[in-house]
Amino acid sequence: MKMQTAELNTEIYLRNDVKSKELIYRHFAPKMYGICLRFAGNEMEADDILQEGFIKVMTKINDFRNEGSFEGWIRRTIINTAINYYRKNLKYSKFMDIDDCEVNNTSDETIFDKLSKEELINLIHELPNGYRTVFNLNVIEGYTHKEIGQMLNISDNTSKSQLTRARSILQKKVTSLMKKKVKVPFEDMRLIKNDKVRKLQMIKEYSQAV
Repeated sequence: MKMQTAELNTEIYLRNDVKSKELIYRHFAPKMYGICLRFAGNEMEADDILQEGFIKVMTKINDFRNEGSFEGWIRRTIINTAINYYRKNLKYSKFMDIDDCEVNNTSDETIFDKLSKEELINLIHELPNGYRTVFNLNVIEGYTHKEIGQMLNISDNTSKSQLTRARSILQKKVTSLMKKKVKVPFEDMRLIKNDKVRKLQMIKEYSQAV
């Protein structure tokens, strides 16, 4: 029997037994995996983040104090897990200063309004780790540069520079993707046209031979 998350009593989740843990994972893992995919560079990393994140959720479930939604608490845990994953493995060696970046004022809505969800996730995956993390935290999750700086142990300006550079890279990738979408149909038309020309030429040569 399917149950809506909103209908489930939080007390059921907080029983901290095998059944409640299974229920938590079944209801929240699919949505949290979407967050992991945005922060990760590939599906394998997303799987690692999800697994590590839910281990933390299960082991620290008694820390939830019914302040805000239970889903929000899980979401913050997953995001913090993603941040720690990259801080531990990559040390954010590619962060740069704001002065090194060219400012681009194009809004994210303008850049991404023609993309599907899958296309956007794929493009975000291609960003360098530091750019991708700051982009997700600011644009998707709504954290300020000051908050991001505190999370990642970087300055506000460095956070701003990562976001500026991420937007610039994504804009170029989106432009390239849009050109491909427009180019392919015309290439197909040229192939059809060339095929027709070849057929007409063959008919003409046959007629002349006869």
